[in-house]
Amino acid sequence: MSDATPMKAEIQVFDDDAAKIDGYVYTTDPRLSSRLATKNLENLILNSASFEGKSVLDIGCGDGHFTRRFYDRGHPSSMIGMDPAPNAVAVAKAHNQDIENLDFVVGNGHQLQWSDGTFDLAVIQGVLHHDDKPWETIKEAFRVAREVVILEPNGNNLGLKVIEKLSKYHRDHHERSYPTLRLLGWIRKGGGTITSVKFGGFVPMFCPGWIASLTKKVEPVLEKTPVARTLGCAVVVVVAKRYA
Repeated sequence: MSDATPMKAEIQVFDDDAAKIDGYVYTTDPRLSSRLATKNLENLILNSASFEGKSVLDIGCGDGHFTRRFYDRGHPSSMIGMDPAPNAVAVAKAHNQDIENLDFVVGNGHQLQWSDGTFDLAVIQGVLHHDDKPWETIKEAFRVAREVVILEPNGNNLGLKVIEKLSKYHRDHHERSYPTLRLLGWIRKGGGTITSVKFGGFVPMFCPGWIASLTKKVEPVLEKTPVARTLGCAVVVVVAKRYA
C-alpha cells in the first residue's frame, strides 16, 4: 500500500454503514438532535463560502446528503462529490441520478484525479478527523481549487475529546479531532491564505429531544461569545484561498 492510499479499515466502516442503511447514520437519523445538528452544519458552510456559479468539488462527500443540499441551495454551475467508499458513492448516485451538473465519483483525497486549478471551490467537511494524513488532503484541495472551505469537529472542545474516547461509534470510525491552531498550520503549509475562521454548533447528535431543544436555545449565545465559542462549540469552519 502506498503512502497516498487511505487505510482500508477506515474506508470499510463507512462502506458498511452505507450498505446497511442506504446512507450514513448521522444523515439518516430521524431524531430532532441529528436533524438540528446536520442543518446547522449545512448552514455554517453555505454562510461561509459562496457557491453561486462556481465549479465545486466536495472531497469526502459520503452518501451525498450534504453535497445535494449545497447544490440545491448554493447554485453552483457544476458540482462533483468524491469519496473513497464505493458503497457511499453508489448511494449518492442512486439518490441524485437525475440531477443535471451533479455527479459522484470514487477517489482518493490524497491523490485527486483532477488537474491543477480544475475547480473554483473545494469543500472538505468532516473528513480530516478520519484521515491519517490530513495535511495531504488539504494540500491536494489547494492544488485543484482556488478556494477551500473546511469544516471539522472543534478539537479545542474537551468534552468532544472525552466522547471520542468513550463512544464506540467514534472509536469505530477512527475519529480524532485536532486543535484549531494545528489545522490552521496545515492549511498554511498546504498553500492556503486563511480568510475566515468561525466556530459554531452546540446540539449533540443522537441525544434525547429535550437536550437537543435546550442546547439549541443556548447555541446562538455560545456562537457569539468569544473564548466560550472557541472552547465550547461543536465545529470550526475555515475558509482559505490558494496562495498565489
